[in-house]
Amino acid sequence: MIKTNAAVVYEPGKSIEIEELDLAGPSAGEVLIRYAFAGLCHSDLHVADGTLPARLPMVLGHEGAGTVEAIGPGVTRAKVGDHVVCSFIPSCGTCRYCATGRQSICDMGAHTRDGYLPGERFPFSGSRGKYGGMCMLGTFSQYGVVHQNSVVKIDDDIPLDKAALVGCGVPTGWGAAVNTANVRPGDTVMVVGVGGIGINAVQGARYAGAKYIVVVDPLPNKRHSAARLGATHTFASILEAIPVISDLTRGQLADSAILSPSLLTSRTVAEAFEAIGKGGIVVLTALSAIDEQTVELPGVMVTLYRKSIKGSLLGDCNPTVDIPKILGLYKNGLLKLDELITRTYRLEEVPQGYEDLLAGKNIRGIVAFEHS
Repeated sequence: MIKTNAAVVYEPGKSIEIEELDLAGPSAGEVLIRYAFAGLCHSDLHVADGTLPARLPMVLGHEGAGTVEAIGPGVTRAKVGDHVVCSFIPSCGTCRYCATGRQSICDMGAHTRDGYLPGERFPFSGSRGKYGGMCMLGTFSQYGVVHQNSVVKIDDDIPLDKAALVGCGVPTGWGAAVNTANVRPGDTVMVVGVGGIGINAVQGARYAGAKYIVVVDPLPNKRHSAARLGATHTFASILEAIPVISDLTRGQLADSAILSPSLLTSRTVAEAFEAIGKGGIVVLTALSAIDEQTVELPGVMVTLYRKSIKGSLLGDCNPTVDIPKILGLYKNGLLKLDELITRTYRLEEVPQGYEDLLAGKNIRGIVAFEHS
């Protein structure tokens, strides 16, 4: 048992608190990680504010990178001293979905909002009893114990602050363009919402060879960042963008629209549906309240124009393959990661980091951990 400081949510809508917790050592199939950095992703706020119901108390954080300090019996995916990235979706490798190349919907992911490890094990404990970890991780902690199916070994020369981003936001956005939207050279792509996911959808579309990458975001600083990383046109609203997309494509409209706003609404989906042409696809990556109806469209237009709506989780990526691949693209200068980090926070500044996120100040904030 060791002590670790962590950012915890106790009740929906209440403040995030920094607490000292007890952390049990790794059991069979588990690894102890000394976190170096973690990413501040909007999905943690959905748990903190109750948009996504979860078992509480919970240690937040689902993007993280660090060094393996110890391993439990039977661990084969990592060894002590390895640098690893935590994937917010585990990949067991043997369930129906992993076995058919769809690791992003691995059956182990069913318990990500419960926060416990296989066998309903809770490594974190404290004054309120057992604490879960966001996405079976809880990376807003100096140390964490996670299942080996949630870790991916990376090269030692990858900076860990950049590597932390590749556990969620980068593959989710990049893969939404490359995999889910299946962007092809010459395509026209619209990306709605430029946070940690949307900015990487822009990068994915550029990498895949899109001719026009049209970005929609109400904030000028977000539009500026998108233009720096590959957007060809930027607008404050979808309705402003549609006539320009029509002109650019001689009336054909966009081949795909990737939706990554902070909160998905039926209006956003409907307007994006108008922005895509025949055979086009609307890709949903954003979240909303779990019981909220956000897809309300004329079915006849889906049929007659062969339009489609598709969900994308982790960008349809396979973590064990695509996390090292994406970091390889970074090493070769084909993907930007340094430019994504707007500000670095200490653990005790996590609440401030989320205030900045909600204010639209950051593309991605990261937490740097201090260790005695």
